[in-house]
Amino acid sequence: MKDDTGPRGAPVSPGSPENSQVFVYDTTLRDGSQSEDVQFTLEDKIRVAECLDQLGIDYIEGGWPGANPKDIEFFRRIREVSLTHSRISAFGSTRKSGNRTSEDAVLRALIDARTPVVTIFGKSWSLHVEDILGISRRANLEMIRESCDFLKQAGRELVYDAEHFFDGFRENPDFALETLRAAEEGGADWIILCDTNGGSMPWEVERALREVRHSIRTPLGIHAHNDSELAVANSLTAVRAGATQVHGTINGIGERCGNANLVSVIADLVLKLETSVTSARELSRLREVASFVFEIQNRPLPKNQPFVGESAFAHKAGVHVHAIRKNRRAYEHILPEAVGNTQRILLSEHSGRSNLAEKAREYGIPLDSGSPEAVKMLSTLKELEHEGYQFEGAEASFELLMRSASPEYVPYFEIDFFHVRMEQRKDIGEGLSEATIRVRVGDRTEHTAALGNGPVNALDNALRKALGTFYAGVNEITLLDYKVRVLAGAHGTASRVRVLIESSMDSRKWGTVGVSENVITASLLALKDSIVYGLLKSGTVPRG
Repeated sequence: MKDDTGPRGAPVSPGSPENSQVFVYDTTLRDGSQSEDVQFTLEDKIRVAECLDQLGIDYIEGGWPGANPKDIEFFRRIREVSLTHSRISAFGSTRKSGNRTSEDAVLRALIDARTPVVTIFGKSWSLHVEDILGISRRANLEMIRESCDFLKQAGRELVYDAEHFFDGFRENPDFALETLRAAEEGGADWIILCDTNGGSMPWEVERALREVRHSIRTPLGIHAHNDSELAVANSLTAVRAGATQVHGTINGIGERCGNANLVSVIADLVLKLETSVTSARELSRLREVASFVFEIQNRPLPKNQPFVGESAFAHKAGVHVHAIRKNRRAYEHILPEAVGNTQRILLSEHSGRSNLAEKAREYGIPLDSGSPEAVKMLSTLKELEHEGYQFEGAEASFELLMRSASPEYVPYFEIDFFHVRMEQRKDIGEGLSEATIRVRVGDRTEHTAALGNGPVNALDNALRKALGTFYAGVNEITLLDYKVRVLAGAHGTASRVRVLIESSMDSRKWGTVGVSENVITASLLALKDSIVYGLLKSGTVPRG
């Protein structure tokens, strides 16, 4: 872990006025872990820190060193990790009222963490000083000044978070500015203006930053929360107004509505404001990092997340697809590859022949958008979606649909017959299902049965068992997720259902879909596509 130089080889106090670079400070491991649905293990925290270092993050806030055993152990373990870029920061508060700095438990824990950077917060809003802490404004200023001085005397790079600064500045600007001067007098290397309640507007942030710049000389930063859906906007506004350090979390996770989403902040700074933040090589890892942080939390990356979501560069309307085939800039504000994403062409009832031709090109299928085959395929697609099919999350099913339209296509297998029997066992409190199925491969058939803990599981087992006679690789295909949706209609329990299945083999993942009035039939249709697609992509040749 580096402890003698700042990011990219800068001195320990990197935020000098002549330095035009914006430094990124990640607080995913501390602020992010306060999100309602997030819990990092010690190993998770180490892996995230390594991932952030590879992305080129300048500062990584590891947590409160004295708050719990996990954070104490993190600061010990991270010293053994060879980080190539990032500087680790320990987080705490100013000394407690009435304590001597040298005897304050929080300040001592910060020193004992042995991190090259220390971050402390103090109160900037008179409401918190008088109503929450119950101390005088003068006492609060002394706490800030003495705490900063104590940590600087220990040789640490010091980041001071001015908590609730914008609320305090709005109600009592003179006192809010006094708290910043106290931190500056104490030797803080950075002063970070915090929108802790997340209620500030961009024009308020800009006005406050411009006034603060006339009052203190210490480099400034911004720490924005997202309660008004403005954390990214406020962060960018602060940079334009002179802030040279930006705080946030990966994917914007954090307490309440979260923090500024660093994924979007970094992309905007580099690609929109042309600010020196991170290299193009590192920027192309944004989607990978965003996915990783959610993956270890067992959460999917939201499809509509800007820049890195699966839908961020997905095109569905036929007019859009027709345009981007001529010029991608027509409907894409950046190159998806710049942030590690890819362009996607979606298929739906809104699609045009351009969509079909583009997808056919991806699959290696010759198809002219003006051909009778394209017209027929488009008609089939719209008819299927009218019946309830949806291919946005099941492109594997659509690829198979397109391939099956070719006269040269040879099916891997057909299902001649299936039957499912379910039995509820009161004595053991759970059900038992048995599925019987007969499949046909060329002129040969296989008739078999299998048990399962539910009807779909039994069908899956029986289908794989039958196909194992013909295709050895069928058991390499893994079912990852299974979703059932009842489609809107006026038929009550006889309504049609849509089943979406996600499967994988090796590192490849794909989605398939089935629709029927019978949930078991819909499931079998999706299972069939899943297995056929897996065999196709593994290079297995169908037995005709």
